[in-house]
Amino acid sequence: MTPSGNRLAGKVTLVTGSSPFINGGIACGLAEEGAKLVCIDYRLDYAEACAKEIRDGGGEAIAVACDVTKDEQVQAAVKRAEEAFGAPDILVNGAMLQIRKGLLDMSADEFRRLLDVGIIGTFLFTQHAAKSMIRHKRPGSIINIISTEGHQGNLGNIGYGTTKSGLLNFTRAAAMELAEHGIRVNSLTPTATDPTEGRDRAEAWGVDWDQVSLSIKRTDLSSGDQGIPLGKRPSPRHYARAAVFLASDDAEMITGFDLRVDGGAISRYWRWNPGTKILPKD
Repeated sequence: MTPSGNRLAGKVTLVTGSSPFINGGIACGLAEEGAKLVCIDYRLDYAEACAKEIRDGGGEAIAVACDVTKDEQVQAAVKRAEEAFGAPDILVNGAMLQIRKGLLDMSADEFRRLLDVGIIGTFLFTQHAAKSMIRHKRPGSIINIISTEGHQGNLGNIGYGTTKSGLLNFTRAAAMELAEHGIRVNSLTPTATDPTEGRDRAEAWGVDWDQVSLSIKRTDLSSGDQGIPLGKRPSPRHYARAAVFLASDDAEMITGFDLRVDGGAISRYWRWNPGTKILPKD
């Protein structure tokens, strides 16, 4: 992590879910623009490694272990941020759980656990971070991480997609409630992501990380970069740039909005499957 700008200079930033992949990349990208990071994860080794990368690069960061479904732990995490750096200016809600099962195979407890981590966790951090922003009179920016699965129906992953789609309207509703306090709430939609950066970061951090594989194997499902109109999957660094924009004053009049960084995946017409061989004309 090498500081490269100052669009977020001194901004106290909480990132939940600090794995080596998407959220770790976002945290490092925000730090590169001068933000002070509070790296939060259920796994302390992830949070500590993320914070260490930022500090090693000349930034400021601390690590906090937290179960985002526990109100008292969320409050403690926000308080720890205040003690270390001051009231939060930016919150990125990225904590999520993957249980790749479909409707006919998933248990109610598994479905409920996904909702707890994805929706309840986002609710609690948004609530307590916003209260801190309001109490300290800080206009802030809150960014909720979605997924293309929140916009489309996907096979074999019903709990994840349902959770992410719920966060889309949570974002809009929270944006309306917090607008009078000068707090903007937006969402950022990644898609299937190139795992290279995540693997490299996990190796550098010295932690284990395995990308969750597809829950079902079918001949009619594409893989890799196939299906992305721009020809390749995004990497975490692409999401980081979008998060920097949404968190910065460049987006001062944007709230309740979903910014899709998906290589065009959601916009493409269903009949067009980029990356497949074009049949020769007769």
